[in-house]
Amino acid sequence: MADIPESAISEKFLAGSGPGGQNVNKVATACQLRVDVFALGLPPDAYRRLKTLAGSKMTAEGELVILARKFRTQEANRADARARLNALIDKALIRPERRIRTKPSKAAKAKRVDSKKARSAVKAGRGRVRPSG
Repeated sequence: MADIPESAISEKFLAGSGPGGQNVNKVATACQLRVDVFALGLPPDAYRRLKTLAGSKMTAEGELVILARKFRTQEANRADARARLNALIDKALIRPERRIRTKPSKAAKAKRVDSKKARSAVKAGRGRVRPSG
C-alpha cells in the first residue's frame, strides 16, 4: 500500500446521488478526493502508468480526482475513495514484465506450411466442375 502524504490530498463532501433516499438531498455524503500527483514523488515511469490508468480522472494540472458516492455515510465514502486511490497508485507502481520475443522452430514453420498446402488443395478442389468432352 502506497504512503500518501496528507498534504497532497484535499477532500470535499458534496450532495451526491446513490443510496440514501431523502437523506441524499439533505446531507453531503459523497466524497470528492483531489490528489496532487506531483507531490506523491512517483518515478517517471509510474507517473506515466498512473496517467494512463486514471484516464479522465486526471486533470491537465496533474490532479487526480476520485468521486466516491457508493455509500450512505461520509466516513464510508471517504474510506472508499482512499481505498480506490491506493489501489490505483499501487497498480501504477507495478512494472509490467518485459515480453521476451521468441522465434518459431523450424518444425513449427514446416508444420504451418504443410497445413497451408493441405488447405490450399482442399480449396482448389472446390472449383467449377467442367464436363470432360
